[in-house]
Amino acid sequence: MSKFFTSVRLKEDLCMGCINCIKRCPTQAIRVRNQKAVITKEFCIDCGECIRICPHHAKVATYDSPEIMKNYEYTVALPAPSLYGQFNHLEDINIVLTALKKMGFDDVHEVSGAAELVSEMSRKYVAEHKEKWPLISTACPSVVRLIQVRFPNLIEHLLPICAPVDLAAAMAREKAMAKTGLPSEKIGIIFISPCPAKVTAVNSPIGIDHSEIDGVLAIKEVYPILLPLMKQSIDDVEELGISGRIGIGWGSTGGEAGSLLTDNYLAADGIENVIRVLEDLEDQKFDQLEFIELNACAGGCVGGVLTVENPYLAKVKLQRLRKYLPVSCSHLVSGVDANNFWTDEVKYEPVFKLGNDMKESIANMSRVEELCEKFPRLDCGSCGAPTCKALAEDIVRGVAKEQDCIHILRDYIHKLSNELSKLDTKKL
Repeated sequence: MSKFFTSVRLKEDLCMGCINCIKRCPTQAIRVRNQKAVITKEFCIDCGECIRICPHHAKVATYDSPEIMKNYEYTVALPAPSLYGQFNHLEDINIVLTALKKMGFDDVHEVSGAAELVSEMSRKYVAEHKEKWPLISTACPSVVRLIQVRFPNLIEHLLPICAPVDLAAAMAREKAMAKTGLPSEKIGIIFISPCPAKVTAVNSPIGIDHSEIDGVLAIKEVYPILLPLMKQSIDDVEELGISGRIGIGWGSTGGEAGSLLTDNYLAADGIENVIRVLEDLEDQKFDQLEFIELNACAGGCVGGVLTVENPYLAKVKLQRLRKYLPVSCSHLVSGVDANNFWTDEVKYEPVFKLGNDMKESIANMSRVEELCEKFPRLDCGSCGAPTCKALAEDIVRGVAKEQDCIHILRDYIHKLSNELSKLDTKKL
């Protein structure tokens, strides 16, 4: 079993055993066995593509209920910048922040404010570490996990700075403890997330020992609660915002890279495009770039499966919202804090290996090639695996058999039928 927590789970009663999910999963983490999808946790990067594509809504994300606020004496909401792109005709971020307090939170701390601090740290780090160019953004947990399990040669290019949400959580907790005098365990730091990958990053963080976040709510669950409260907040809006254009820009593709104030970058979104960029980077096609921003969801965080608005429309809304904001409202006051960097080494996790050592792996790879020669290579998915090669690997791992392929099974049945016919002929 994987030591990693995964937030995507299956509702077996809703699963019809179709092959939509196995064809969409970027890491081939899903199989159909006994007419039900099965998720291999070791392979899953929590990108949420199976949730997005499933026509029967059998794939769901794990996240907390608003009831979690009752577990703490003092709660702080951490709204992701993508939250602001969900609302029509929003002209003031403080309306959303005030509505969050009306929802029951004692305070709010914008993740976009922390994003502006991360932008400053990133500019300095990129400038001082040219030997690591191009540096890869670590704001998207799915991308980091993908690199960890599939692109080990690129781990050294990861930007070792804590994600804005982790920095915001630490700052919010410190502020709440100073304000209330309460111990840490009585303060709940609740993140409002656009995607399941952020849920996984809280429960199984990469690069840091633990997360300061105590709970994660989905934007799609908070959205209907906030709508009526926002109407009530128009007349008594509190000035709670701490971010400007740079911070809000992190909610969509190109926002993080643009905050580095350089043109020598690449920004890509959508998991297929991300994989293509990583493959090209592994082939050293982008060695002259300074920075690469990658988002697993189309459009960036506004395209997360836990949001409600069309990602491209949400991106336009964020652009309109940023138009009259100052460039940045949050700044580092005492230089770069070492606590804002990763403390744990990110190691390669060879979850796709076919053996316990090099010799066994090579032998098994040869076996996979032999099996592939037997299969029609149609990649039809009827066997429950996404490709013929994936089925061959499953057979080598001992979790499938050759007859799972309908073409092999058909030939086997024909052969068996012919043998039975010959026996009947001999009896006559």
